[in-house]
Amino acid sequence: MLKNNLFTSLVHRFDRYLQKAWSLFWTFTTKWSQRKTIRLGSDYGGWTLCPDNIGAKSVIYSVGIGEDITFDLAVISTYGCPVFAFDPTPRSIEWLKKQELPSLFRSFGLGLAGYDGEATFFPPENPEFVSHTMLGRPETKSSAIIVPVKKLASIMRDLGHDRIDLLKMDIEGAEYDVIDDILSADLNVGQILVEFHHFISGIGIFRTIRSTIKLILTGYKLFAISKNGNEYSFIKKAS
Repeated sequence: MLKNNLFTSLVHRFDRYLQKAWSLFWTFTTKWSQRKTIRLGSDYGGWTLCPDNIGAKSVIYSVGIGEDITFDLAVISTYGCPVFAFDPTPRSIEWLKKQELPSLFRSFGLGLAGYDGEATFFPPENPEFVSHTMLGRPETKSSAIIVPVKKLASIMRDLGHDRIDLLKMDIEGAEYDVIDDILSADLNVGQILVEFHHFISGIGIFRTIRSTIKLILTGYKLFAISKNGNEYSFIKKAS
């Protein structure tokens, strides 16, 4: 048992060091990016995007909104385009009902996944937090809920979109399977802003490395990374 605990501790420590090294590498690399960037939203809920080709006719998807839509509202006010927002979390849905929302903000109580159907959403251990996850949380299993989820291609088909100019995802660990699905379906997505959850126990930095490499090999360029090393901004290179 002692040996197992020691091995697990060493693995976790190595993963943390690798996370820092990976983040520092891309932080340095993106400083030399020739892309224009703009950060929209609050300190907590803001994201960095490339303003090139974003305008009134852009199609913007914001997946995982919780109780912070400062990014979504900033996109609407800056570019005058609609934002299609998705979050099946009951608390988020109830919170939205109490907000004064612009007509260009269109919300759906639907989750994004690598398949169509239903998913078990586990609530956070801290009741002050809002974000649920598809990752197993034994501590909150008794409070788990079942929510509808769809693949990105299915959502685009339902809404009549043949492209997405910008996709923002904060989906608590489900992003890895969604990215695989997006790439395998060869969907037309111009920018992908994603929070990777390698800091959650059981995921690890190698899944983020794998997804980043797959995106780059498929023609995306990483042009921004947040200070905490979790939020990444990718843009599809012009063919």
